[in-house]
This record gives sequence, structure tokens and C-alpha cells, in this order.
Amino acid sequence: MSQPFTRWFAVAAAVSCVVVALPADAGAQAVGFGPRFAFVRGDVKADTSTRYSGGVLRLRTSPRTALELSLDYRSHLNEDLTERIKEYPIQGSLLLYPLSAAISPYVLGGIGWYKQRVSQVQGEAVLGSETTRKTGYHAGVGGEIRFGRHAALHLDYRYTFIGFGDRSDEEIAVEPGAIPIPGLGGLQDRLKLSHQGSMWTSGVTVYF
Repeated sequence: MSQPFTRWFAVAAAVSCVVVALPADAGAQAVGFGPRFAFVRGDVKADTSTRYSGGVLRLRTSPRTALELSLDYRSHLNEDLTERIKEYPIQGSLLLYPLSAAISPYVLGGIGWYKQRVSQVQGEAVLGSETTRKTGYHAGVGGEIRFGRHAALHLDYRYTFIGFGDRSDEEIAVEPGAIPIPGLGGLQDRLKLSHQGSMWTSGVTVYF
């Protein structure tokens, strides 16, 4: 297991132990963590998506709300085998459940931190590296299927790098009116909603 995942699961396990040790009046809360996969399309014009693997930590603060922290990871070489690209997307999200049931839809929103490190390589030798960081908002919809009290399967779709109004930030180039949300065309135009990419995520969460 790589070092980022070792640290991730160590933190998740520590948080789980703390929540399990909470007194009975905090019983409405539940913390869970587990693996997830993400399929990311980084540009609204892109026709293909890239797969990431990672983990998710969810804290159910009430039957209808949850906080989520996720970490994904991807490492690959370019076609010429001269660069090693490592990406570490981290997202913090608030999840709202209109229904509290075995099959529960939810809406979500939050902020993400996206780190990419490009290293020039020759064989096993690293000649140099450059790191870039971006920050952006995301929002989406999804659903969770509960299997008893201690396990759940989730699937959701997220728009990333969402912008409102005119954007002048050169680091996050967005396309005006790029979010095709049925029924929100007029509101979308008035708010000048835009986004840079999107992602599907799916995973299994074990609750304690």
C-alpha cells in the first residue's frame, strides 16, 4: 500500500475509534470509511474520463446530514516515458438527505483541493519536479443504499470548479453556462453558472 493511502487509513481508523468511544447521547452520529473509485473528466470538452482510486470518510451528523472527506490518487507516465504525473484530489463536502431510508438520494456541495506533481524522469532517476495546486467548488447529486446499520454503497455525480458570474481567475478557466441541469436554464443564465470538469464517484462505506 502506498504511503498516501497508509496515512489516510490510519487517520480514518483513529477517527473511528474516537467516535465509537463517544457517550450514548451522541448515538445519532456514525462515522464510516472505505474505498472509492472516481472517474474524472477534467475539461468540459473532453470525451474521455480518467480513473482515480482512493478513500472516503463520512460522518453522519444526523439522519439527514453528513460530512464527507475524500482523497483520491493517480500516478502515471506520459507517452514518452519522460514524465511521472501524480495527482492528489481532496474534497470536503456537505451531504443533505431529503429522505432517511434504506435507499436515500442526496445532494452535496463543498470545496476541493487539487494537487498535481510532474516529475521529469530518466529510468528510475528523478531529474526535477514541479507542483501545481488548484482550489475549486463542487456540487452534485447521488444516492446511498444502506445494508443494515454498518455498511452502505454510494454513487454520485459531481460538477467541479463551479463558478458564478464572470470569472477572471486564469488558474481555473471555465466555460459560461456549461452546466446542463434540466429545468434550471433560466436560473443558470442569470447566475452565469459554469464549471470546468465533472466526476462520477462510487464506493463502499463501513459505519461504526
